[in-house]
Amino acid sequence: MSKLKNFPSDFFWGGSTSAYQVEGAWDEDGKGPSVIDMSNVVEGTTDFKVASDHYHRYKEDVALFAELGLKAYRFSIAWTRIFPTGEGQVNAKGLEFYSNLIDELIAKGIEPIATMYHFDLPYGLQEKGGWSNRASVDAFALYSKTLFEAFGDRVKYWLTINEQNMMILHGDALGTKHVDATNPMKDLYQQNHHMLVAQAKAMSLCHQLLPNAKIGPAPNISAIYPASCKPEDVLAANTFSAVRNWLYLDMAVYGRYNATAWRFLEERSAAPTISEGDMEILASAKPDFIAFNYYNSQTVAESSGDASDINSTGDQQITIGEVGAYKGVENPHLVKNEFGWEIDPVGFRTTMRDIYERYALPLIITENGLGAFDKVDENGEINDDYRIQYLTQHIEQVQLAITDGIEVFGYSPWSAIDLISTHQGCSKRYGFIHVDREEFDLKVLKRTKKKSFYWYQNLISNNSL
Repeated sequence: MSKLKNFPSDFFWGGSTSAYQVEGAWDEDGKGPSVIDMSNVVEGTTDFKVASDHYHRYKEDVALFAELGLKAYRFSIAWTRIFPTGEGQVNAKGLEFYSNLIDELIAKGIEPIATMYHFDLPYGLQEKGGWSNRASVDAFALYSKTLFEAFGDRVKYWLTINEQNMMILHGDALGTKHVDATNPMKDLYQQNHHMLVAQAKAMSLCHQLLPNAKIGPAPNISAIYPASCKPEDVLAANTFSAVRNWLYLDMAVYGRYNATAWRFLEERSAAPTISEGDMEILASAKPDFIAFNYYNSQTVAESSGDASDINSTGDQQITIGEVGAYKGVENPHLVKNEFGWEIDPVGFRTTMRDIYERYALPLIITENGLGAFDKVDENGEINDDYRIQYLTQHIEQVQLAITDGIEVFGYSPWSAIDLISTHQGCSKRYGFIHVDREEFDLKVLKRTKKKSFYWYQNLISNNSL
């Protein structure tokens, strides 16, 4: 491409975190336990009780975000800080924390982008059946209304549910999966249906209460490649795209189930029961934009019809494959990072094209980044050139997508500051800002700017690579 378009002058250069991975203070000031707090921690890694202690250090962190030059900060609100059991009485201290955080961001010229739900379902709701229980839909609607009323005067951008598709496809890995033993797949997709209805209610409520705000879903979307041009491989990739990607976005945007995904569920006796009025609720909700997280593409082949269909491709995408539908395979054209994730910047551009051509809504990238075992050298510096390289390759593709005519209004990589990884504790780091702690030694949680901090700071100030 000979002439690249510039990034828009009001482009949201951001950074992302989630509440349970960064805040700590897991049971302070009235906060109740979430499913994350109550789940088993991977052996040899830390829990989420202190994390990066952002709860107590948010002013210091926001000052660093401002120095970095962030135009936006994408964070999540812990449902259990607002409603300790997921419903009932509002916890004033929880509202106060996020109100203070939002004020601090705005004072520093940083646009707050709030995620309403990032994996951490209140344990009080889980004890009543979690998302299998229809009552959780109403609990989420009450929670969303509370957030809109408390923060809607200052928060203009809202994300409903982070990576709902990963909770469904990889709930075992995330510690969020709780299913009925009699028909686990049907129960899982019943939970999924309830989440989709809850999301629709939240989107409609947002538009009703906050006419100037914008709201959208935040799934993890990946380009899916066929292993070859063999028609059966292409068909398998088409099926997996429907189940992994379009099921979630077709519902968010069009308010209907993707036909291929629905047939996939019917064949497995896993289609959810749809209550009266659900499809009307789903059809009446409209997102203003699509937020999505992207780390890698995926490749599938024709199903072999047996257990060999299911393969591991790195720790977030724990298993890929569904017997009788598609077989997970490696892509020989891609390199892998140290955790087995394939790195595919060009697939990022393809993914943006796929989403935009399908839905014609503005896009914001809410996660994209490289986890690594960063090392502090003898001068106290963190030279994370590998992260700079990864982010550069992906930001180049964002600019190419914009040049393609795709409306992209923000890029908010994971993560603004080091936090606790879901699988590798605090040792696997993603941030521009280093937090000095080990799995079982908190030290003093000192913040240090990495080499990537200065690189991103320069990029933002120039609005250009």
